[in-house]
Amino acid sequence: MNQPNQRGGGGFRQAQQAAPMAIRTKKTQFSTDEYTKLAMAEVWRKDWPYALVPFVLGLLPALFVHSFWWLLLSVVLTLLFVVLRSAQVQGVTQMEQSKPLFERMAFEVDNRNVLMRVSPEKAMQLTWDMIGRARRHESAYLLYLKPGIPPAGLAAWRLWVARTFDVPVFLQLPYKIFNSDNDRKLFEAMLRRKDLLPGEAA
Repeated sequence: MNQPNQRGGGGFRQAQQAAPMAIRTKKTQFSTDEYTKLAMAEVWRKDWPYALVPFVLGLLPALFVHSFWWLLLSVVLTLLFVVLRSAQVQGVTQMEQSKPLFERMAFEVDNRNVLMRVSPEKAMQLTWDMIGRARRHESAYLLYLKPGIPPAGLAAWRLWVARTFDVPVFLQLPYKIFNSDNDRKLFEAMLRRKDLLPGEAA
């Protein structure tokens, strides 16, 4: 699994100030419970077909030896896969590198970067090239960090596993933290200009 500080090739970088014309928001805090709920839903929307693989593999011996135990084995293997994949998602909230995502912070956004300001003295910077995509979710924007680059020389099957079973890491910007509706529209327009948000109707 790619750790958050590996994403985008640079991790979080210390920053001092945003541009004078930056869009500034109120403070918000992304709870670990909310992250887990959103990430888990996204992971299982994509990965549920993979849960069928251990189920089918467990049943294969039943083609040659008929027994109820093969069905039990299939169920156990499937449950094991579900538990391990879910634990991988939950593990993101426990990692030291992920702690900045869940601090109480305000955002300052301009054409160069997204500044995450915890206090006047403490801020972290994400450049736009570290963000892979964005989406609107009910009452918030989600900004997804790009996956990290796998180590060179990684075996093909390991590369496939790393890419297929990656865990999404993202920031949440609720609509209510914007100081005006105009600020929110400007932010959304910026996401579209940078090809991060699909051109859907607002």
